[in-house]
Amino acid sequence: MATHNEPHTDTSSKLNWLRASVLGANDGIVSIAALVVGVAGASDSASIILMAGIAGVLAGAISMAAGEYVSVSSQRDSERALLAKEKWELETVPEKELEELTTLYEAKGLTRATAETVAKELTVHGPYGAHVEAELHIDPEKLANPWNAALASGASFTVGSVLPMLAITLPPASLRIPICFVAVVIALAITGSLSAQAGGASKSRATMRVVVGGMLAMIVTFFVGKLFGVAGI
Repeated sequence: MATHNEPHTDTSSKLNWLRASVLGANDGIVSIAALVVGVAGASDSASIILMAGIAGVLAGAISMAAGEYVSVSSQRDSERALLAKEKWELETVPEKELEELTTLYEAKGLTRATAETVAKELTVHGPYGAHVEAELHIDPEKLANPWNAALASGASFTVGSVLPMLAITLPPASLRIPICFVAVVIALAITGSLSAQAGGASKSRATMRVVVGGMLAMIVTFFVGKLFGVAGI
């Protein structure tokens, strides 16, 4: 059933996907940057760094995709259960459901008489659609697809991981670490700003959190790798 809330729902859905994609890319940048910087701290071998990075990208992308699939599948199962319960209630206790719908519209500011009229007209037009929208805020035709979510999450992680991989493997050995640090800081500043814009938050705070977190991860793993390299482990 088409409603006046549909454009808002579509916009929110698109913003959620944008935010998830940006965060997935951010995870790819930070995770792989920390990994390859740590390995570079222990070894100057470009092949070792490259192999470690590729392994990290594969493991991270699969993990992100699997986690997103499980999460969205659980969400969809919960939504389906709620929809089935609502359908059963409409079939068994329609009067109670009509009163519940009327009360919901009263809570939104309508008078009792107007709320009753709206509830009755919507129920005549399509009780199931009217109730699931007003009570559950779920569109049965637009339930989240776990496969799409998994692919988007894995792909965004992989895209994010490309930058630190290139920044650590292409430059000469003496410049790998500083170039990687600079490239990652710039990339994190961009993803932090985009995620803040998608979520309507403060860009400066979000960017600072992302950059500081990524820098801290790289510094810690670099010194751990350096320690292992010096110790010959």
